[in-house]
Amino acid sequence: MTDLKRFGVSVDKDLLQQFDELIAGTYDNRSEAIRDLIRDKIVTEKAQEELDEVIGVLTLIYNHHQHNLPDKLVGIECDYNCLFKSNLHLYLDQKHCLEVVVIQGPTQKIQKVAHKLSGLKGVKHSKLNLTTTEPDL
Repeated sequence: MTDLKRFGVSVDKDLLQQFDELIAGTYDNRSEAIRDLIRDKIVTEKAQEELDEVIGVLTLIYNHHQHNLPDKLVGIECDYNCLFKSNLHLYLDQKHCLEVVVIQGPTQKIQKVAHKLSGLKGVKHSKLNLTTTEPDL
């Protein structure tokens, strides 16, 4: 990291104590933690811009005994094949599966396919985490 700039931040005493407790054992100092928070906010905002190329991880937990659900999941994945980079499938128990999908493309398309998958009957939980593919953070 080059060209570091120092700046002051006014923070409520209790909030600072909570922050220090949160970062204890994880970061060497507050500066590292604050830089990480700033980067995270930038990445989150960039990933929400509709024209940007992003990469994300979509996690689904679903009942694989739900009528035709596995076929519907595969059908949607085939329809958007160019976005799907990799996936992991685990059986959690007799009834439930975990699907983790790495997906890359324009934000709007990724969100559309994530909504289609998560909206299927039998999907118990879904979460989409997006990040930017830009290297300049």
